[in-house]
Amino acid sequence: MSARCVGVLALQGAFSAHAETLAGLGVSCREVRTPKDLSGVEAIVIPGGESSTMSQLLESSGLLQPLSERLHAGMPALGTCAGMILLAAEIVDGRDDQVSLSVLDIVVRRNAYGRQVDSFEAGIDTVVGPFRGVFIRAPRIVSTGPGVEVLGRLGDEPVLVRGGNVLAASFHPELSGDARLHRLFLESAGLEGFAGEEAPVARLRGES
Repeated sequence: MSARCVGVLALQGAFSAHAETLAGLGVSCREVRTPKDLSGVEAIVIPGGESSTMSQLLESSGLLQPLSERLHAGMPALGTCAGMILLAAEIVDGRDDQVSLSVLDIVVRRNAYGRQVDSFEAGIDTVVGPFRGVFIRAPRIVSTGPGVEVLGRLGDEPVLVRGGNVLAASFHPELSGDARLHRLFLESAGLEGFAGEEAPVARLRGES
């Protein structure tokens, strides 16, 4: 029987840092690049990167429909930066051909905190305590639906939200050296107890 695992979408972006963070928590994880890789995955992380490029790769890889179906069927997800954009119900200033998985009732604006050269780090007030946020071409949460909790703020602005079992951040927690938000994701998804000790990161497709 295959080990239970968390998938990390590995088409583009900062997926390796997420996989390393999860492995550090003892979580078995699999890099997801094809529809076959979704088999047996109990939750998924959608990393930062370039959201329009990631949406194109989701379509060309054949992952868009099966991933959307799994998410709408209730598979837990963590989306960071571009991953949050892909999960959002509405994208402001998105490209005409950009897709949205529409599983989190928020409106986001791409690159609202500035360009790559405007990247910054800042302290965030979150439900797990003060957290160092790494913002790289970060999206802004313009509005949240009635079923969405704000779990973290940068000043007065929401930057960490949860809707059901979908957790999303404007920033890059995987680059902070702090695994508390990944642990929160596992706890929110009801997955905190399944990982074995020193679980490996599955690098090969279909490996678990």
